[in-house]
Amino acid sequence: MSEASYPEDLLYHQEHDWVRFEADGQTALFGITWYAQDALGEVVFYDAPEVGATLVKDESYAEIESVKAVSDVFAPMSGEVVEVNSSISDEPGVINDDPYGEGWLVKVRLTSVEEKEALMDSAAYTEMLG
Repeated sequence: MSEASYPEDLLYHQEHDWVRFEADGQTALFGITWYAQDALGEVVFYDAPEVGATLVKDESYAEIESVKAVSDVFAPMSGEVVEVNSSISDEPGVINDDPYGEGWLVKVRLTSVEEKEALMDSAAYTEMLG
């Protein structure tokens, strides 16, 4: 498992999800933070949403199952799923190994870009963790 890290180029949601904006500013990758994957333990299954699914900020859109528990994944912003990281289905442990890179969960076409104002930067998220 990787060391604790919270990259400064991401925005963070209080439910331990991250957002990385694409160059167009209208699409973004979502994933779970190092803290979330560490709390879950070894990830063994990812129940992804379908392409075309509508995500609503602060609502569950997927489940991640670990050897310890099943946990909901909450949408940090609203939008439509345009791509699902299908490689996670075959190797869910990549969420543990590389939560900010190969372990991304979905790509979303955002419907309310202004929702990013409610998200935290790396420093604020780290402070929230205590």
